[in-house]
Amino acid sequence: MLAFILLLGLFSFLLFLVSVHRPKNFPPGPRPLPIFGNLLQLDPSNPLKDLERLKRRYGNVFSLYIGTRPAVVLSGLEVIREALVTRAVEYSGRPNHIMVSHILQNKGVILANYGSSWREHRRFTLTTLRNFGLGKRSMEQRILEEISHISSELERSSGSSMDPHHLFHLAASNIICSIIFGQRFQNDDSVFLTLIQVLQELTKESFGPWSMLYEILPILRPLPLPFWNAFHKCEQIRDFIGKIVTKHKRLRIAGEPRDLTDCYLDQIDKTDDVGSTFNDSQMVALLLDLFIAGTDTTSNTLRSAMLYLMINQDVQDKCHREIEKVLQGRADASFEDRHAMPYVQAMIHEVQRMSDTVPLSMFHTTCCDTQLQGYQLPKGTTVIPNLSSLLHEEGQWKFPHEFNPENFLNENGEFVKPEAFLPFSAGSRVCLGEGLARMELFLILVTLLRRFQFIWPEDGGVPDFGLIFGGTQSQKPYRLGVHLRSNE
Repeated sequence: MLAFILLLGLFSFLLFLVSVHRPKNFPPGPRPLPIFGNLLQLDPSNPLKDLERLKRRYGNVFSLYIGTRPAVVLSGLEVIREALVTRAVEYSGRPNHIMVSHILQNKGVILANYGSSWREHRRFTLTTLRNFGLGKRSMEQRILEEISHISSELERSSGSSMDPHHLFHLAASNIICSIIFGQRFQNDDSVFLTLIQVLQELTKESFGPWSMLYEILPILRPLPLPFWNAFHKCEQIRDFIGKIVTKHKRLRIAGEPRDLTDCYLDQIDKTDDVGSTFNDSQMVALLLDLFIAGTDTTSNTLRSAMLYLMINQDVQDKCHREIEKVLQGRADASFEDRHAMPYVQAMIHEVQRMSDTVPLSMFHTTCCDTQLQGYQLPKGTTVIPNLSSLLHEEGQWKFPHEFNPENFLNENGEFVKPEAFLPFSAGSRVCLGEGLARMELFLILVTLLRRFQFIWPEDGGVPDFGLIFGGTQSQKPYRLGVHLRSNE
């Protein structure tokens, strides 16, 4: 065994000497180490501070080595907009060598490479979401139905405190399930609870330390090491989705879709030829993408909102007064009400900014030889947009490092959205769930703030705004104090 390890180390070192060199006119960066590149110079629990340190030294465009592969980190509004918007087509690829790409098999839309299949599936998904009422009253009803379940849970905790972690995960997951599967699951459904737990573990393991080892030492991949847990967890979710698809095939009426799964099956019928990109494996991959993306980001943002509102009672009170003024005697809020609620809008966007849910976006790759800020980037270069740098960039925000809804209000108290607000990324790869997420956050927070007051529990200790880094960032666990507002 020792001889094998020594041989492996020698082989990796020789490979490093042969393969690690910065291309001509490539962005500068720290000197890489054998085998590991620059990974040992980054804190695996949260590399954002290290990226900020490197940005200050090398500028808004710098390079890192992930093992023997070079990657370019982009920071700041000017640089990120140039790459993702101005040169969108050149920077729209996805890496096919990282572990999460292999887990998701480069199918679906999130990690599918730039090409005809990705374009067709993205167009299909956006069209289907619009047809099912995205931005319309019918979609609002789906969300409001789920909010009623959230409210019931909160009412049971009125006068005390609760852990909101699973509450918001289940709610966000059920909303996306109602759209793609046409059903919601009970909050005490053991299968569904297990699935949510598996999903949370999957997102952490897919970007954890073992995923780095998977990438930098491919020779280890056949061995039964912990990174295989992520593959097994993803397979569990695929099996869950596959059973739902099988049931849909048995019960559906062609041409009368009830949800996105039915729409996809109709699409397969329409394009039933050898060259079609619409097939069963792509369908499961797309549903998996939507299930994952529609759960983690929204639920983590809601948990951040509750934390900041508990600590900033003045902000919570202003939101409540504005909500009452606009809704008056109406039973439910509408997404259209956002135009009359500038302060609530500002609060929600400020929560998104501070929660910084997807700080490094999803990695891109260059689709051709290209350039950026005077540097040359060869085709296939991994590109990491540091969205976190935008959300806290000096000069772009009135209060870049503190929670303050004034960041989204002008001198007249009107809602404004600075250019640097890009939590969903930008360009052709912008998150296709942005519209749904915006609607969910508005309707959920408005409804809950109208009915409840959220306070920091007496036994809650000192509030901790530190974030847990992963595929998505999340708040550390906390207790949510709940008071039911009087009818008056």
